[in-house]
Parts: sequence; C-alpha cells; structure tokens
Amino acid sequence: MIILDGRRLADKILKRLKKEIEKKNLKLKLAVVLINNDLNSLIFVKQKEKACKRIGIDFQLFKFSSRISESRLKEKIKEINNNPSISGIIVQLPLPNKFNVDNILDLISSQKDVEKISPVVRAIEYFLKEYKISLKKKKVVLIGGGRLVGEPVARWLESKKINFQKLFIKNKKTFIDADIIISGVGKKNLIKKEMVKRGVTIIDVGEDVDFKSVSLRAKYISPVPGGVGPLTVACVLENLVRLNG
Repeated sequence: MIILDGRRLADKILKRLKKEIEKKNLKLKLAVVLINNDLNSLIFVKQKEKACKRIGIDFQLFKFSSRISESRLKEKIKEINNNPSISGIIVQLPLPNKFNVDNILDLISSQKDVEKISPVVRAIEYFLKEYKISLKKKKVVLIGGGRLVGEPVARWLESKKINFQKLFIKNKKTFIDADIIISGVGKKNLIKKEMVKRGVTIIDVGEDVDFKSVSLRAKYISPVPGGVGPLTVACVLENLVRLNG
C-alpha cells in the first residue's frame, strides 16, 4: 500500500510559489469570506492562512454571523471585490441553507476567483502525475455529486473522455469492481474494506474511507488528514499566483 502524500506535494508547490512571488515581486492578498462556525470550515480557513503566511501572501478573513441577510452579504462581497488591495477571493463553503449559493459565488469577479479552476481537480491531477496513476482503461467510480467535489470532478473526467460511474449515498451500492474510487461525500467511514477490491486506488476527499481497514486492500490511498486537504490549499494559492502573475 502506497499513501498519496498530499503534505509532501503541497510543500513542493508552496516552495515553488514562494520563489515565483519573490522573483516577480508580487503583492498578493487572499480574502476569505466565512459565514458559519463549521469546524471543518474553520480548519480549512486556518490552513489557508498558514499557507499564505508561509509564502508571503497577505491574508484577510471576513467573518459574518449566520444571521446576516443575503442582500447584506452580497453588498459585502461587492465591497471586497472592489477593493484593489485584494487579489483573490474565496467564499468558504458550505453556506447556511438560507443562501442561494450560486447567486453568492457569481458575485466574485473572474479576475479574483481563485476557485474558478477547481483546486480539488488540480489536487487529483497532481496525485495522478506524481504517482504515475493512469485513468485510461480503468473502471473509475465517483461518489458524490456536490459542487465542491462531485460536479467539478465529473466535468473534468468528461473533458478527459474518461468513462466513469457516478454514485450517490442513496444507491447503497458496493464498489467492489472499481479500479479507482474518488469520493467526496463527507460521510465518515462510508467506504469499508469489504466494498473494495484488492489493488484499488482511492482518493478520499470527504473523509469517507475507513482508512484502517481499506488500506489493507488498496494499492494507493490518500489519508485524511494529510491527503487531498493540504494539496487543495496549495492549489488555491497556485491559482491566485496564476491570476496575478
């Protein structure tokens, strides 16, 4: 079993970005809008702040109460958009159910949208390249249909003309024939050892895998923490540099 080491890859990316920022003398600032106290969201925000400080990017958190109205939130995002000192913007998901997510995200200028190119997709691409994992002629299963993982990964697979099967929790199917599983449901220990075959490759985006048991059968597996998470953060900052470099 080989662990897909997201921390090591993220470290390589961040070192490269730091050199590029210094060489080009870039003055960058990432703004993160947070409207909840979800523990995972707070963790991701802290990871982004830490990575920014490490490579010389300013960071600013705009934290709002979940009681804020959608109209007021839109005003605030427009203000952030119009701030010339801010180079990139992230609205940390998930948002409270009362908000129309599409309407909120559509307010972010394309010149400041650091998630326009999906960081999760870029993280997956980095894993496949680094560990020389091919999707061709493989049975690929994508679990979940959310906007952060399922939707962008599905579009990416389609653009690559990769045949894949898309499943949801309600299917309650096993994935015993899958060669490669990409999962982003956010349901802890959804995937058990008996649901996968020996030699499977698993990229776990949503902490869906019972790592202790499944790793006994997997050829490649990404851990949580230390897998997709830190690599996704690095890809966010890579997008920010590309937008402004």
